[in-house]
Amino acid sequence: MRADRKNVPQLRQVTNKARATSQKASESWQMFTIMAEFVESAERLSELRPAVSMFGSARIAPDDPMYAVAVDIARRLSDEGFAVISGGGPGLMEAANKGAFEGLSPSVGLNIQLPREQTPNTWQNISLSFRHFFARKVAFVKHADAYVVLPGGFGTLDELTEALVLIQTGKSRRIPIILVGTSFWRGLLDWFRERLVADGMIAAEDMNLVQLIDEPANVVEAIFAFYEAQEMPTEEEAASSGALL
Repeated sequence: MRADRKNVPQLRQVTNKARATSQKASESWQMFTIMAEFVESAERLSELRPAVSMFGSARIAPDDPMYAVAVDIARRLSDEGFAVISGGGPGLMEAANKGAFEGLSPSVGLNIQLPREQTPNTWQNISLSFRHFFARKVAFVKHADAYVVLPGGFGTLDELTEALVLIQTGKSRRIPIILVGTSFWRGLLDWFRERLVADGMIAAEDMNLVQLIDEPANVVEAIFAFYEAQEMPTEEEAASSGALL
């Protein structure tokens, strides 16, 4: 089709004024709710550093061995002075909040409003509620000095790959990303090497962005080792890096 025959709507072109006014008002109000989520999370979480964001499935039951592992990791992090940030829901999110709540440092839940699965757990010193996934994801990355990623589904993979992209592209500072559960993650990492690296989709050194660790004590040690190998960023540097998000 020739370009001069296309029907391209003009800016502010209005065919139904009542409908257009209602739609614009709705979209404007949505923008304010998005801004409010960014502002509230920044105000509530900006003084929490150091902090670790923990992720994992909402569908893991408390009697699953991985639930106990998540509680153990979070408790150790909390006792070492790290606030622990989770998605605030059930399963491994609850386990992370529970371990942190029982420790010395704050337990934070970044809850998301969903039609199912997401019910806020009771182990939160600070509880925030989000309607928008992207605002919530910014809070997870912006306020974290490390990622601990346990087995999970699409949501967990989304948070993991979001952090990898931001670090790989220099849009966020480098932080430790630790995958817990060798039997769960090994296949994915093998696929990264066999397809993404081999096909030139990512660089071989990008594989160094993640660590695979099973023991809770070793998770905490790996985070300390990462920062001992380099100078811990100042608050100003961390704020500047977070502003890139």
